[in-house]
Amino acid sequence: MRVFAIFSLLILAGCTETSTMRMSSNELIINTSAEPICGGTGAAKVAQQMAAVETLRNGFDSYIIMAADQQNNVSVVQTPGSYTTYGHVNRYGNYNSFSANTYYTPGMTYTTGSHDQQLAIRMFRRGEPGSARAIPAKDVLGPKWASKVKTGVATCVDD
Repeated sequence: MRVFAIFSLLILAGCTETSTMRMSSNELIINTSAEPICGGTGAAKVAQQMAAVETLRNGFDSYIIMAADQQNNVSVVQTPGSYTTYGHVNRYGNYNSFSANTYYTPGMTYTTGSHDQQLAIRMFRRGEPGSARAIPAKDVLGPKWASKVKTGVATCVDD
């Protein structure tokens, strides 16, 4: 069981990618793409944490989400299956009989695509107009905020 848990964490270790685009000195667009296993919720969670990370990296304390968008590009594809026929001939004097069975084996299924989340944020420093209603970045990241700012957030699993 322990090996399965470690294997599962390794699979999820790199399940997201995030990019940022600066719109102004205090506005960013955060684009996060997550593997199908993370789901839309996982993509949104990583995008929000990366908004907090980018807020702190840029010297601000808090942020407001000005706009959000999401997209689900996940699909399940099944490869073609195969048919196998087995037959048997019986002879009884001048009589012959034949019986056959055909079996279908479905092809493999695999999941492809991603869950995407976009956030447009406006960042604030403590005391600036509008900062009173902004989300504190350190609160979003929790007690390990310093390490997350240093390395970023690349997984949808809680740590």
